[in-house]
Amino acid sequence: MPAPHLAHPPAGQGAPVPPPAQPPAGPGTPAPAQPQAETGAPGGPLVPGAPDAPAGHGLPAPQTPPAGPGRPALAQPQAETGAPGGPLVPGAPDASAGHGLPAPQTPPAGHGIPAPRPAPTGHGTPVPQTPLTGPGTTPHQAPEGHPAPHPATAGHGAPHPLHPPATADGVVGVDSVGGGPAAVGPVGVESAPAGGDPWGRYDPWAAAPLQESGAAQGSAERRRRRVRRALVGGAVALAVVSGLLGGVAGAYFERNGGIGAVELPQAGKEPAGRAPDSVAGIAARALPSVVTLHVSGSDGQGTGTGFVLDGLGHILTNNHVVEPAASGGAISVTFSGGQTAKARIVGRDTGYDLAVVQVSGVRGLTPMPLGNSDNVQVGDPVVAIGAPFDLANTVTSGIISAKERPITAGGEKGDGGDVSYVDALQTDAPINPGNSGGPLLDSHGRVIGINSAIRSADTGSDVQTGQAGSIGLGFAIPVNQAKRVAEELINTGRASHPVIGVTLDMNYTGDGAKVGAKSHDGGSPVAPGGPGAKAGIKAGDVITAVDGKPVHSGEELIVRTRAHRPGDRLALTVRRDGRDREVTLVLGSAGGD
Repeated sequence: MPAPHLAHPPAGQGAPVPPPAQPPAGPGTPAPAQPQAETGAPGGPLVPGAPDAPAGHGLPAPQTPPAGPGRPALAQPQAETGAPGGPLVPGAPDASAGHGLPAPQTPPAGHGIPAPRPAPTGHGTPVPQTPLTGPGTTPHQAPEGHPAPHPATAGHGAPHPLHPPATADGVVGVDSVGGGPAAVGPVGVESAPAGGDPWGRYDPWAAAPLQESGAAQGSAERRRRRVRRALVGGAVALAVVSGLLGGVAGAYFERNGGIGAVELPQAGKEPAGRAPDSVAGIAARALPSVVTLHVSGSDGQGTGTGFVLDGLGHILTNNHVVEPAASGGAISVTFSGGQTAKARIVGRDTGYDLAVVQVSGVRGLTPMPLGNSDNVQVGDPVVAIGAPFDLANTVTSGIISAKERPITAGGEKGDGGDVSYVDALQTDAPINPGNSGGPLLDSHGRVIGINSAIRSADTGSDVQTGQAGSIGLGFAIPVNQAKRVAEELINTGRASHPVIGVTLDMNYTGDGAKVGAKSHDGGSPVAPGGPGAKAGIKAGDVITAVDGKPVHSGEELIVRTRAHRPGDRLALTVRRDGRDREVTLVLGSAGGD
């Protein structure tokens, strides 16, 4: 039988060292004691629960002669769990546990004969030991034909993370049995720090502090810090990118109005109704009663406004609106809804500048309610409706600027026969040519005046028509006066004028109204038997006040007088020879044209 070939030569000589003899395991003979595995603690297992590692790193296992009578059993090598100098595997089962069974024989390793596979540890099967390389020895080279040594792995091929600690001189640490070195030789780990025992506080059951490469593992706190830094960095990057994208998108949307077609914001639909006393509410109720008149005749043509007085088709307007049609012209009336009808003149009065026309064959007319001009106060809100410059159904608004403004209008004929005397309501509601004859309404939508005249600036004329525009000075005939005149025109076709019965000197430039020296026909300036004659008024007297209100001209006295009805009583202040005296008279009546 060839001599057994060991995996490692003896220390320092290069010659093979025979394994120590073991007593035979037979009846009555105790089994040889197996060397205890190194665990760092006396009597503890080397690697609890770990499976046996293959012996010899791929080299043929040393032959173990059978244990029998008269032959000592060879010492079983300890199981290597790594490369020479590698870590021992803590927790491996004790190799000495044999349960009284004899150790298995290992056939001799010969040239060309592969090493037998070691039996698994357990149930009395000892773990073969492989001696470590001692100092000064060289690893035994595998003979030709033998496979190269390969480090065994712990736990069925999984490398164990620990390496045994090395002493300062490079030998393996002290074993747990005798206190001496378990094996000496080069160790493939770094030396322990000088000045202390690295195994003094070593706990084989604690979590492994070293990795396979020997580098220190990162602590849990360090990993948490890295995770936090990664999360914070990612959040910051996301915020920056989101901000940039949002800014670009916002600038684009602001510049281009969003994606697609531009759609501007708009208020939703609201109820059509308005408060009754608002301008819109007043206009909504009044417009069905307002009409536009188109007049033509031999003397010209024009446009004006009027409003419905009753269900019979009577419409009130200004005299100067219908005057072109007085001698055979035509009048066309257009309602706010667009319907048109022909109209005829019922009556007109030059002195009051009022006229009534009537339409026929029209049903469903809406009369305009009449107010009381005596109740009007300065500053009251008003609404004017008309057709300025032929723009029908035009609504404007303003306030009452003044009351009892004496104005005269007309006079184009030169004989005074076409002059109108109006004790007017002044308003700043815009009134323009075409508004004449239209209603001036109070806050309840009732007529308080008939728009008749405006005062214009000298340079405010329209270059095409020669008509001037509004500068906020408009005048309306008070409805109380218009009502009386309209009733007379409808009933008789003529309107009566209240008179004092005197002829005035219209060329007098002094303060007050002066009674002339003679009448127009050369007779007495004071009509015999008239109101003035009965009150004792004589030629040359100057009337300075009516009912306590001063008058400054003859026109103003006429306006004040016509603001009353025939039969009304007046109190006059008369100056004669530098002395004033009070007289009372009852107004007479004169027929109009």
